Amino acid sequence: MNTPSHLLIGAAAFARPARGAILWAAMLGSLLPDLSLFVMVGVSLFILRIPPQVVFDELYFSPAWQTVFAIDNSFILWGLALALGLWRGWRFLTVAASAGLLHLALDFAVHADDGRPQFWPLSDWVFHSPVSYWNSTHHALLVMPVSVAICVGSYVMLWSRGLSVTAKLFFGFLLGAELWVARQWILFF
Repeated sequence: MNTPSHLLIGAAAFARPARGAILWAAMLGSLLPDLSLFVMVGVSLFILRIPPQVVFDELYFSPAWQTVFAIDNSFILWGLALALGLWRGWRFLTVAASAGLLHLALDFAVHADDGRPQFWPLSDWVFHSPVSYWNSTHHALLVMPVSVAICVGSYVMLWSRGLSVTAKLFFGFLLGAELWVARQWILFF
């Protein structure tokens, strides 16, 4: 799924109350599994000036990048973080790890040809879902409207929890970004 959708869904699922440290924890956990991708792509494209085709067709699938993705998308590591948070009574870590696990579960379901080894360090196995959130050859035209509807519902749920004006604008921006990206995926893939 797209990162804005993860932030919306993770915050709606775990940010109770939808403000302060708990909101930040839900957003952090929702973002972290994708953060390495943004950093590596950003550095490759804008600092190292590597052509996008090389970044997305070669580097993305390289062993080095896949190792990084295996670590930050590991059900095992996120599960250990959740267990630690629950054991120690650390609500911030518990919420962040829960949001991270939700992110991984959603990605597991909708990554067809671009899945990640989510059981690192125990296994390098990659699940290839029969459906994709972006690739129309794997039913994205059916998945995308469901994803968008869940994001709209998440925004409405967050709005109803009394978000600050700034937070309403931020999550509104995320929803707009999700709608724009969904349109791009549909038109071009």
